[in-house]
Amino acid sequence: MKLSVIIVNYNVQHFLEQCLHSVFKGLKNIPSEVFVVDNNSVDGSVQMVKEKFSQAVLIDNKKNTGFSYANNQAIKLAKGEYVLLLNPDTVVEEDTFEKVIAFMDTHSDAGGLGVKMIDGKGNFLPESKRGLPTPSVAFYKIFGFSKLFPKSKLFGKYHLGFLDTDKTHEVDILSGAFMLLRKSALDKVGLLDETFFMYGEDIDLSYRIILGGYKNYYFPETRIIHYKGESTKKSSVNYVFVFYRAMVIFAEKHFSQNNAKLFSFLINIAIYLRAGAALFVRFLKSIFLPAFDFGISLLGLFLIKEYYEKNIRFIEGGGYSDLLISIAFPVYILIWLFTIYLSGGYDKPIRLLKIIRGIIVGTGIILIAYSLLPEAYRFSRALILFGMLWILLAFLISRIVLHYLKIKSYSLDTDKSKRIAIIGTQEEFERVNKLLKQTNVNYSFLGFICANNSDNAHENYVGNINQIEEVIEIYKINEVIFCSRDITSQEIINHMHTLVSADVDFKIAPPESLSIIGSNSIDTAGDMYIIDVNSISKPKNKRNKRLIDILLSVCFLILSPILFFVQDNKIGFIKNIFSVLFGLKSWVGYGNQKQEHLPKIRSSVLTPVDAIKNISITEDTKNRLNLAYSKDYKIENDLNTVRKCLKKLGK
Repeated sequence: MKLSVIIVNYNVQHFLEQCLHSVFKGLKNIPSEVFVVDNNSVDGSVQMVKEKFSQAVLIDNKKNTGFSYANNQAIKLAKGEYVLLLNPDTVVEEDTFEKVIAFMDTHSDAGGLGVKMIDGKGNFLPESKRGLPTPSVAFYKIFGFSKLFPKSKLFGKYHLGFLDTDKTHEVDILSGAFMLLRKSALDKVGLLDETFFMYGEDIDLSYRIILGGYKNYYFPETRIIHYKGESTKKSSVNYVFVFYRAMVIFAEKHFSQNNAKLFSFLINIAIYLRAGAALFVRFLKSIFLPAFDFGISLLGLFLIKEYYEKNIRFIEGGGYSDLLISIAFPVYILIWLFTIYLSGGYDKPIRLLKIIRGIIVGTGIILIAYSLLPEAYRFSRALILFGMLWILLAFLISRIVLHYLKIKSYSLDTDKSKRIAIIGTQEEFERVNKLLKQTNVNYSFLGFICANNSDNAHENYVGNINQIEEVIEIYKINEVIFCSRDITSQEIINHMHTLVSADVDFKIAPPESLSIIGSNSIDTAGDMYIIDVNSISKPKNKRNKRLIDILLSVCFLILSPILFFVQDNKIGFIKNIFSVLFGLKSWVGYGNQKQEHLPKIRSSVLTPVDAIKNISITEDTKNRLNLAYSKDYKIENDLNTVRKCLKKLGK
């Protein structure tokens, strides 16, 4: 056996499917075995592997054991002369394995090897080659010197930016996304250190390979696509703690006591700085627009009041009560902001019509409430109407300005439809076209780029694969979908590399799959088309869920004299009403169980399982019900669960 490929998977079914397609293509002429170690996924990954890749050795863990432990499970069973640790969010070229094995065969000093990696946009990933994170290297990385001076031999050691990306080099650290290891070297230096649950294990093993007398190589003569799943999490506090704590473990294990203390000191400073910065930035982002809106609204209302008071209402003297105005204006503004929020005016991307709708609804609520007030508290409908016009104008202008300043978080949803080109055969074009329609992708143009010259009579034909650059330019294409059944991974990567400077997104449609995958990150929903697209994490669904929780709590409070007597847990019922009302719980959700693979929501009183009576439910079924609840959330699902479980509201 020449090669053992090991892929550890955790809830990335569609990426895993694409990865396995490319892996088995590349292993055609190599005596090999493929291990898929699944860490208790609930997204159907295990079933998909069983149905589509029965030739793979599947290890189905019943809990998330961590990256190191899962890899070690397979390494202990591996029979290959070489072992490849491969991420599921990767695509390899057809000759990748042949090339890397040939290199290792002719370099007996090589203990490990990494390859040139590009992201889903065709950009080179600097972590393809890395230096040892000594205290000085870590310092330069943590405090941004390596980013400022990436090609400096002093400051750029973390990613070895001074080394030519197109030449083979000896390096210190290999990436765990593609880590080819000589089995005899592993037998000598040991397996992955299971102290590292996630992150850092590749650094540790790479360093131990060097300590064992071997060399690690960066080999750019073959490339892989790596979608970089962690990229969207790097601003999160959790990522900061997990990643940098892994570096502390590494330092304490390999550096001298003094160096380890220095390293630990630097890392702890970095943790608090990065975590504090992440929290502060997140806070600013969340309050900036509402705070700005409140301030500009208050300023406008006071200016309008001053003008109206002096020039229209009280020309001969007098004025509005300052106390009345200081209370009424903030209340008006809060009502407007709340109705804009409920209307979706703060969702991203921003839609001006939702803001207009929210302002109109808010004005209606204010006028109705105003008409019910005693005469002494009704000071001017005109101020309300003028205030509405001011807020409408100020909000719309501010959004347009933010959009044209190209601040991504505040860009307008212009409903710009995609101009898509599908590259493949006519048969695959029709399949992918049908899939796009099922996923409701908004496109204004769909062109067919032929992977050969035999399908050029199709009505959507715009050119062949050799004319891709001209087609993109002439037809203003902004998204290219490659059909991997008809085009090799090597060709796909070549075209991505050629078109890297073009403003084009790339996606790959694996054969016989219900998914189309790309372009920047595994965690960005907009970069993958699948038929099941609804999710509880959508702003609209979050807002609706919170609204229905409040309405149900108010109803239960009003009806509590009746409902109290039918509850299994009467005290719990009263507690739950107030817990949900104040946002500590939700009426329906995943329960109190942590569901790391699903969008985070409040712990709940009821779960979808509670609505199923007289049936024994396994843990796997519970997980699948939670997954279905999350992916296809509807208000009626919550109402239906509550209706069926009225006696369990005190649970």
